[in-house]
Amino acid sequence: MSSKATKLPIIDFSDQELKPGTPSWNSLKVQVQEALEEYGCFEASFNKIPLQLRKSFLDSIQELFDLPLQTKTKSISNKAFYGYLGQHPQFPLLESMVINDPNIPEMVEGFVQTLWPQGNPNLSKIIQAYSQQLSELDQMVRIMVLESLGIEKYMDEHLNSTTYLVRVLKYKTPKIDEPKVGMPPHKDKNIVSILHASEVPGLQVETKDGQWIRVKPSPDSFIVLIGESFHGWTNGRLYAPYHRVIMDGNGSRYSIGLFSIPKSGYELQVPKELVDGEHPLLFKPFEYFEFRAFSLTEEGGNIKRDLKAYCGV
Repeated sequence: MSSKATKLPIIDFSDQELKPGTPSWNSLKVQVQEALEEYGCFEASFNKIPLQLRKSFLDSIQELFDLPLQTKTKSISNKAFYGYLGQHPQFPLLESMVINDPNIPEMVEGFVQTLWPQGNPNLSKIIQAYSQQLSELDQMVRIMVLESLGIEKYMDEHLNSTTYLVRVLKYKTPKIDEPKVGMPPHKDKNIVSILHASEVPGLQVETKDGQWIRVKPSPDSFIVLIGESFHGWTNGRLYAPYHRVIMDGNGSRYSIGLFSIPKSGYELQVPKELVDGEHPLLFKPFEYFEFRAFSLTEEGGNIKRDLKAYCGV
């Protein structure tokens, strides 16, 4: 399918008095639910993160990926694709790294010192400030969803059952003889993804009817996108969209993603309030990291609807 220029819904979270129960909150809650049911994502205006902080983070990512390869490969993990990823045959244009628990100073400093043994306190502060402030948007979105679905009683458990990671990415400009696919079509496996990128375009999202939308957010906005774990836990009420990166612009593309993920060992089970005659149970209880591991196998990777294949009823 070819891509089209239709825009995603734009939702403004800039109201400084935005709190649960207020008229502005209730208005946005309706917009959020409608967008996530229809598109699985939306463009969010969120001014709590100053433009200078966003620019500083993007500049720091460029500095990070300019490090020597032997330095970057020091970022390692026992989880697939959590350490340094580069020169991978499946993603020839992509480099990426993951920062676990970016809201915990010791975790951020450990990541930074791996790459800069002499320290880089400015980068540590940038990562922590960015992650802390953007997590507020993540939590607002999830609270609005639970309120819209009438399952507020699960609020504390839901929020406390998740943690965060930050993934930083670089997509290089393809050579003439290279494909333009920076990231092939995929669904995120987590709860919510919040993406911010440099001005080089590339992100595309697939609609329910199979059309691809070219996403061109403004410099001061973020893309909020639903992952399969949230789709599963809400018994399919939210749409988890396929998305991809096609490098059809000039220059390298730098991107930052904040991902809320279920904690290791936590079992996601559909609330009984979301199961009825009109909405039969779609998924058995599942653990996020076990589902993610399945999706990375040959069996899971060859199945388009892998959550259903993994734990569908």
